[in-house]
Amino acid sequence: MHVLIIGAGPAGVSAALYARRGGADVTVVAKGAGALRTATCVENYYGIEDPVTGAELARRGIAGARRLGVVFVTDEVLGVRGDEGGFAVDGKTTRYRCDAVILATGAVRGTLSVPGIREFTGRGVSSCAVCDAFFYRGKTVAVVGAGAYALHEIRVLQPHAARVILLTNGAEPTVGIPPEVDVYPAQIARIEGERSVSRVVFADGTSADTAGVFLAIGTAGTAELAEKLGVLMDDGKVVVRAHMETNVPGVYAAGDCTGGLLQIVKAAYEGAEAGLAVVRYLQKK
Repeated sequence: MHVLIIGAGPAGVSAALYARRGGADVTVVAKGAGALRTATCVENYYGIEDPVTGAELARRGIAGARRLGVVFVTDEVLGVRGDEGGFAVDGKTTRYRCDAVILATGAVRGTLSVPGIREFTGRGVSSCAVCDAFFYRGKTVAVVGAGAYALHEIRVLQPHAARVILLTNGAEPTVGIPPEVDVYPAQIARIEGERSVSRVVFADGTSADTAGVFLAIGTAGTAELAEKLGVLMDDGKVVVRAHMETNVPGVYAAGDCTGGLLQIVKAAYEGAEAGLAVVRYLQKK
């Protein structure tokens, strides 16, 4: 039984502890520190006699999980999909295989604050190349971003689109971009079209014709990963049942990504529930 947990905050580490104690092999994949480590003072959590920094609390939690045999990997998760009775998780450096996934990122990916984003969402503006690439066969599409997640979306789109362009919105690419992909470095001013997207206009007055704009700014957050898996969302939060199950068998969610009280105690509880539930699921599988 191999469980992969995306996110190393209180929800992810708590899920790892309970899944590991239940007999599963557990890998926790996370890119960065997470929200807890930015807290300068935590004093409203059980067992804390004196105030502690979020970074110290996170260190203790991870150390305890490591002691039980949980494996922690620093990597950026770019996508998740069902594969051969389990799941394939695409990281920036490695592809992982697992029997079940727990989403515990608590992250929201960046977007653009320019005219046209909201108006054309679902009509040319998308955050999921895996979901929507099929609809752009033979067309020109644009990916907005400059990092590994943008490159991932480019590769997903290339087999379908006639042409893929990259809009970095003033940022320098941090990864190698395929030579066939034209890069537009100018800042984006607005997205235009009539019934659907037809062009992107830049701050310098130039423009690029495109039938689609795929947002891939920063890293893939919970919403993007959930969408790729077909997990139900409600107002940006993952919809879960009594034991943190999503609508997709083998996929669980815990912590801030499920909404509600954004506190350590709630995240830890949901992580524990998810860790126990995933073991029960795998034992019956």
